[in-house]
Amino acid sequence: MMLISRRRMIAVTAAALGFGRGGKALATPPVEWRGVALGAPARLILRHPDRDEALRLLDAARAEIERMERVFSLYRPDSALSRLNRDGRLEAPPTDLVACLGQALRIAELSRGAFDPTVQPLWALHARHFAQPDADPAGPPEALVRKARALVDWRRVSLDPRMVRLEPGMAVTLNGIAQGHASDRVANLLRQAGLDAVLVHLGETRAAGPPTGDSWRVGLPDGRVIELTGDAAIATSSPDGTRFSPACHHLFDPRTGRSAKAVTVTVQAPSAALADGLSTALSVGAGRGLLDAFPATRTP
Repeated sequence: MMLISRRRMIAVTAAALGFGRGGKALATPPVEWRGVALGAPARLILRHPDRDEALRLLDAARAEIERMERVFSLYRPDSALSRLNRDGRLEAPPTDLVACLGQALRIAELSRGAFDPTVQPLWALHARHFAQPDADPAGPPEALVRKARALVDWRRVSLDPRMVRLEPGMAVTLNGIAQGHASDRVANLLRQAGLDAVLVHLGETRAAGPPTGDSWRVGLPDGRVIELTGDAAIATSSPDGTRFSPACHHLFDPRTGRSAKAVTVTVQAPSAALADGLSTALSVGAGRGLLDAFPATRTP
């Protein structure tokens, strides 16, 4: 069976770089981890004057990534999201799921459904179709697309801190926002642990507390370099992130059930989750006026 990565276009060069008091980069050798975060390769690099403390913080960051996997992974049958999709309801949902899904539903509302976390049936249909050796490169048959599209509607999700409910047959994906949420969580954890400045990239990039008088320089897929100062994040969505065929990619238009006429969009925002969700919505076709609803967001 073909396994298709749902990662978008920013290369996975994840880094969490610690700085000493006053923003001076530390001379001690970094500690590094390479692994998988939410279905894609990830890398963390961390500097600290005490190597034992650096290793402890790296373990804490890895544990936080594992915690995010237990909430958002679509590849793990025991994750909270997988259980929700399987059972159609989830009692006492994790607070991270409530927060991330709540933000996704708000973006869905303000984008008039351009961003819709219930497109998972369309993803599953296309993944099954293109797993076949003789798959039509134009995509699944129209009758199957219509059937899957009938299950897509963010307004039919019931979200409450005590319970999440889906209508029969529906399923949710948060891959358009969860990578950003995870980057935010790891960045916040490292800051709370005492690092003056961190830069985390787990699919999307989050900076927190950059060196005094300086900024983080983040490369974009188109070759530009963006400077992030303060607590800021950046995310890019592109139809080239995952292509099933030349005609089909992972960014679906909920109105048609087919791949959207998407463009590559980068959004800068106060959090990686927000940047992630907004870049997806704009790439699929939401109007640029969507950013007016969210202070301190822009397309660089």
